Order: sequence, then structure tokens, then C-alpha cells
Amino acid sequence: MTLWWIGNAILLLVVVPVLVALLNRILAALERIRRASDDILDGGVALTRELDDVPEMLAITHSTVVAVAVGATRYAGSVAKLLG
Repeated sequence: MTLWWIGNAILLLVVVPVLVALLNRILAALERIRRASDDILDGGVALTRELDDVPEMLAITHSTVVAVAVGATRYAGSVAKLLG
């Protein structure tokens, strides 16, 4: 019976505090991960707000590229006439 009490004392004085300390470290790590994931989510939401105007900007870019291509084709034709 004495060994039983010694075992209970060891369990209460050694094992339980070690388990509590390990659980505390795990919970602290989980809290850091949660904060980091919240920051990532906030950044993603901010990024999607920045991308709202992309279709309009692509249309402007496309019309600019077409205009430059027309001008470059005319320029190349003129240079070909001068060199030819």
C-alpha cells in the first residue's frame, strides 16, 4: 500500500506538472499560428481589394498595345521603303 501512495505522489508532483507545462507550450504555439493565419487572411483580403481594377486596366493595356502595334507596323514599312 505504501508503494501505491508513493506512486500517487510521484504522479501528482512530477508527471502532472510536466504535462501541464507541455500543454502550455502547445497552446502557446497554436495561438501564434492562429495570429499568423489571421494576418495572412487580412493580407489576402487586402490583396483582393487591390485586384478589383485589373479587368479595366487590362482593357486599357490591350488598346494601348494595339495602337503601338499599328504604329510600329507603319514605321517598319516606312523604314523598309527607305532601305529598299
